[in-house]
Amino acid sequence: MANGAYSNLQLETTLESHNLSDVDRRFVTNLVYGTIQHQLTLEYYLEGFVKPNQKVLPWVKMTLLVALYQGLYLDRVPKRAIFNEAIQLAKDRGHEGIRRFVTGVLHAMDRQGLPDVSEIKDPVKRLSLTYSVPEWLVTAIQKQVGDEKAVSILETINQPAAQSVRVNTAVATVEEVEQSLKDQGYTVTPSVVAGNAFRLTDKAANQSNVFETGELTIQDESAMLPVEALQVRPGDQVLDACAAPGGKTTQIAALLDAHSGGKVTALDLHPKKVTLIEKNADRMHVSDRVDAVALDARNINDRFPKKEFDRILVDAPCSGLGLIRRKPEIRYEKTPQDIQQLQKVQLGILDAVSEKLKPNGILVYSTCTILDTENADVAAKFLEAHPDFESVRVETQLKVKDDRSTDTLAIYPDDFDSDGFFVSAFRKKK
Repeated sequence: MANGAYSNLQLETTLESHNLSDVDRRFVTNLVYGTIQHQLTLEYYLEGFVKPNQKVLPWVKMTLLVALYQGLYLDRVPKRAIFNEAIQLAKDRGHEGIRRFVTGVLHAMDRQGLPDVSEIKDPVKRLSLTYSVPEWLVTAIQKQVGDEKAVSILETINQPAAQSVRVNTAVATVEEVEQSLKDQGYTVTPSVVAGNAFRLTDKAANQSNVFETGELTIQDESAMLPVEALQVRPGDQVLDACAAPGGKTTQIAALLDAHSGGKVTALDLHPKKVTLIEKNADRMHVSDRVDAVALDARNINDRFPKKEFDRILVDAPCSGLGLIRRKPEIRYEKTPQDIQQLQKVQLGILDAVSEKLKPNGILVYSTCTILDTENADVAAKFLEAHPDFESVRVETQLKVKDDRSTDTLAIYPDDFDSDGFFVSAFRKKK
């Protein structure tokens, strides 16, 4: 997407500026996400119909990719309509030469057909172009989980993400919210991943009156697990070290009792994002238990004394590769070098906040990525550098993957059709 904006954010801004029907909004959303999701595949098909070294303006290339996407993946759009729209756009926005170019490419692809990706001999390149994932990422996933599991993950990431919500138990019961959603025409399915959570279909969750009243919030099921692993008690002092936009902050706050002194201190580097945390806390009616602070967690020594918190959550900045279905462009933007640099940031945050934990307190480290470099490797390096901490088994409300052999919990996108996530937990021994 343009200007480095995530597709979901830029798309929402664009849709809000146009008065489209629900049907048209869904169609445009499909075009944007689908074209980005399959971009490598579509570019592979297109390159055979463009002369080597021929310069193609970015918007012209995108026009052709969108047309290709519709023809390959949207059965209900007639070929004639696809061609007409693309050619008309080329004519309206460009000049006669561009119109002829677009027309020629489309008709050439129609006459000659497209190459068969399955015939590519190199297995990594074949998977890369089949699922539109960079080769380095295919190799990294294969090395980590094996070929069969890698294919299963790759098959999942281009599927639509499920819509999930968390009930705000600070103001409503799960049963009350479930009934209200059903009364409003939603199909409600209890989550098998996280407690107090549902999957919804038929309508957008933010259109419900229980969203407006703060009785629920939109949150992926996997993203709810780090807070479950914290084992928060009503009177705890909790630090949410990387908090914006506040989904986990409000989840923590719902478990606290302000009258017992329970409070969550939510940090974020950017003041604007701190304001967003505060707005979410207000909407969820838990602002009396939330203290949002603009601060880089790595500079926490400047603000808080040692042994200040009973629980600390580090939901760390990461590559976000577990969120590919929601932010499909991530796969093209990240590099192996980015991953290594992120590990340094993650370890820096853990090192800084670890001194602020009380003896016997619990520190949870989590990410929304699926690569060991940012996950299990970070957990191991943290423990190696901090002998005053010990690993503890991640426990969740619904006992997710309870038969695993590791203390840490790794959720892959194909496990439960949720976001990819990693959760680890440590106890301070002294």
